[in-house]
Amino acid sequence: MSRSGFPAGNAEFEAFVRASGADLLRFGHVLTLERHAAEDLAQETLIRVGLAWPRIRRDGNPLGYAHRTMVNVFLNRRRRAVDLPVERLPDAGREDPSLAAVDSAAATRQVLAGLPPKQRAAIALRYFADLPDEEIGRLLGCTPQTVRSQVSRGLAALRRRLAAER
Repeated sequence: MSRSGFPAGNAEFEAFVRASGADLLRFGHVLTLERHAAEDLAQETLIRVGLAWPRIRRDGNPLGYAHRTMVNVFLNRRRRAVDLPVERLPDAGREDPSLAAVDSAAATRQVLAGLPPKQRAAIALRYFADLPDEEIGRLLGCTPQTVRSQVSRGLAALRRRLAAER
């Protein structure tokens, strides 16, 4: 272990980050709908995964653990969201070209932003991560029936809002 608590020089963890980091960032972007918030969410998720790596590696499903961690961090942040004033705005970051398609869909982002966090997470896990209801339920801490209800209600709300905008 390094002084930071991370598995120092752990090739498996480094390979996981290289293989999954961009996907986790995109998943975080779908959840948060904001690039900087997605970067923070992905970073916090990878920190937590890194700290728990020996246990996660034994369980054999690091990506599933990362998805669950990301959803939990996202939902917990939404409960505790507080804007802090700053004296000066930070410089603009560089744009990630892989997010350009998501950023260009402003209408979809606005509609998604209107969904409750659990509905948005359920839709993201179903259609972005392509997970079955049982896995989504495990990640969100609910039954598969509740997942189907969350997805159904979320999609109905999306359809209503998109139809109203047309």
